[in-house]
Amino acid sequence: MELCAQSTLREYNDFVWNHPKGHWLQAPEWSGVKKQWKWEGIIERDGSGAIAGVMSVLIRRIAGIGVTLMYSPRGPVCDPHDEETFTRLIADAKLLAKKRRSYVIKIDPDVPADDEAFAALVQKLGFVIGSDFENELDGIQPRFVFRLYLNGRGEDKLMASFHSKTRYNIRLAQRRGVDVKIEDKSKLPLFCALMKETGERDGFATRPLPYFETMMDVMGGHCRLYMAYYEGEAVAGTLAVHFGDKVWYIYGASGNKHRDAMPNYLLQWHMIQWAAELGVRVYDFRGVSGDMDETKPIYGLYRFKKGFNGDFTEFIGELTLVTKPLMYFLLTNALKFYKKLRSKL
Repeated sequence: MELCAQSTLREYNDFVWNHPKGHWLQAPEWSGVKKQWKWEGIIERDGSGAIAGVMSVLIRRIAGIGVTLMYSPRGPVCDPHDEETFTRLIADAKLLAKKRRSYVIKIDPDVPADDEAFAALVQKLGFVIGSDFENELDGIQPRFVFRLYLNGRGEDKLMASFHSKTRYNIRLAQRRGVDVKIEDKSKLPLFCALMKETGERDGFATRPLPYFETMMDVMGGHCRLYMAYYEGEAVAGTLAVHFGDKVWYIYGASGNKHRDAMPNYLLQWHMIQWAAELGVRVYDFRGVSGDMDETKPIYGLYRFKKGFNGDFTEFIGELTLVTKPLMYFLLTNALKFYKKLRSKL
């Protein structure tokens, strides 16, 4: 088993950056955000000694029990149909799990749900596909996303590809004088205040200011904070990340005032313009629900992102490899009980 060392860190990162399945969550820098987790990078090489696949693993100790959980967000990074490399990566992950006393290994790779060959491979290796989540947005990483493939198109062609209502709302925001700026982390308190409003309105927990500050520090110029102002007041904001051939819309926040000025549409357009300037292959809108019921409130998020004419993409989802069955059973049921109790409270 080869683990990433200081001497191979740049080689490791270059591989992730340049691979079609590369993801910012598989970059070593991301471990700087997840400070409560220990990071390890597994490396597999081909016959010539070049890297053929890597697997960034986050390891978290379960307090008071003496076991850990292993998670590889959007990993491994390799050709998912290179069975030999993928199998060796998982074999080494099992060795690492034994060393770190991990009771489970979780992955959620960038692989479409309809890839039957990959599904057969992971099941052969002992993974269980799927989860017990009632809402796919509850997963560690979203199973359903919208992805806009830029294909070298410039701004005019991209704008023309959007649904007419989306184009109208972008231009409405411009006509009303919504001003979008790229800000440094000194404006994060404004963003977090808007995020708190969003969470209270839509019913989800939000992250604290230090998390976003660390994220911008760790990702450097690859992470951008966009803020939208209306009549001088901050009304919405987003965080976007560029890594390799993709730009991701990571977080969005909006206040309860001036929503009719459509700042969220203009923010998306500015992030897409950044992706076009960079010449990346994909602009990823991240998560939506897989439930297409138009009567449910969450359908509004789907409709908003769909208006930019991206491709609705379903990933294979969360894959679980249990290494300590009894401990997995006990901890999983304890977590279910905790979630039910928290929802009642």
